[in-house]
Amino acid sequence: MSYIGIDIGTSSIKAVLLGERQDELAEATVPLTLQRPQPGWSEQDPEAWWQATLQVLQVIRRQAPEAFAKLSGIGLSGQMHGAVLLDASGRVLRPAILWNDGRSAAECQELMATVPDLTRRAANIAMPGFTAPKLLWVRHHEPEIFRSIAKVLLPKDYVRWRLTGHFVSDMSDAAGTLWLDVARRAWDPVLIEACGLGLEHMPDLVEGSADSAPLKADLAAEFGLAGRRVAVAGGGGDNAASAVGIGAVDAGEGFLSLGTSGVLFAVTDRLAAAPERTLHAFCHAVPERWHAMAVMLSAASSLSWAADLVGRGEDVGGYLADIEAFAADPAARATAPIFLPYLSGERTPHNDALATGMLAGLRAGQGAPAIGYAVLEGVAFGFADGLSVLNDAGAGLSSCMLVGGGARSAFWAQMLADILALPLDLAEGAEKGAAFGAARLAMLAAGAGTVETVCKRPAVGRRFEPDPAAGERYQPRLARFRALYPAERAAR
Repeated sequence: MSYIGIDIGTSSIKAVLLGERQDELAEATVPLTLQRPQPGWSEQDPEAWWQATLQVLQVIRRQAPEAFAKLSGIGLSGQMHGAVLLDASGRVLRPAILWNDGRSAAECQELMATVPDLTRRAANIAMPGFTAPKLLWVRHHEPEIFRSIAKVLLPKDYVRWRLTGHFVSDMSDAAGTLWLDVARRAWDPVLIEACGLGLEHMPDLVEGSADSAPLKADLAAEFGLAGRRVAVAGGGGDNAASAVGIGAVDAGEGFLSLGTSGVLFAVTDRLAAAPERTLHAFCHAVPERWHAMAVMLSAASSLSWAADLVGRGEDVGGYLADIEAFAADPAARATAPIFLPYLSGERTPHNDALATGMLAGLRAGQGAPAIGYAVLEGVAFGFADGLSVLNDAGAGLSSCMLVGGGARSAFWAQMLADILALPLDLAEGAEKGAAFGAARLAMLAAGAGTVETVCKRPAVGRRFEPDPAAGERYQPRLARFRALYPAERAAR
């Protein structure tokens, strides 16, 4: 048997074909484009997702025809929060409004006022990234389109509908709409009605590892699968699917993603929420599990910014080596600038789109390595703030994988372990991503095993153990870091 995972991303559609032992048999990627018709807007054409999905399936079929002919399951992951609006005939009414669209700030305030207990119901605060305020914006600004809406789907669930003919979502993706009672794993009619919609506008709900519907017969025939029942799994939001891919499925497990943005992801066996501190609390893609996420908007991108600033953008590896040499001098390290990594605002714990980056404590004689060191340390301090929120919410981590492009720096990884006082495991094959996790969900939906047997953790290539003495040395600088944001905000 074989299993495909498809990730409906913002920049591309990715797919991977796995065999029964989770060996990768084929992979394919088709790029996507983004439309920004006005400043702060972000949209895509759902038809582009579908055509790209057909392309990746065709490529994988050509790469591994014999394995493809034994396809038993398809798993879907995708960019969360997007709004795909369909009329009663299934026609897309307008381009999908994406997760990184900022037009609905006023509607967020309206939702919070209309449903005073929204954070209790949804376990999250209203933010423009979520789906519900987008629909309220359409209601206010595009009333004719709003009146024609028959179904609201998330991006991956639109692709599911094209694959199966069924309107279904999973718990993890649905948790990012602000319409789900995250604790109960069910739609909340009060939250839905606050946007002028009803339960009839929502897809059905299944767990991410469940069989949501079979591949349509005509598509099965088109791909040489006639007579086979190919289960399409419930799937998951991109971060939840990535967690499944690295085996983070039990309480206390998680990952630190040191990518363009930064994510601390922690699995829990109950809802752990702290909406007032911008902790994202969602259902996991496997049953009876939830997850909490602390999100920072500028992580590895802060290093790219600093490298460009000092003219080292074409030699980031060499720049990191210079930073490490600088840090070998304790006196230089202790007097380095302090950096606030809020170059694009900040999410956890401040929820402040207007927050700005800052280099404080610059001295004559400090050069590019001092600035680079401050940036690495400031990003690590930002993760420390996120971990503090997770711990306070009862979503602490007992084990943590390290993923993302920034994880290639052993120096930065050790700094993070020391500051967080948390062992970080750099796993072999941990970069497989959401498509790999979606393929694992396809295996579960097709009955190829249990969560315990399918969602195993990869082998650890290297562990970064925290050094308590080093962690203690960072504390005075962490205190200075935490004093800067309140001062910056008060000065606006």
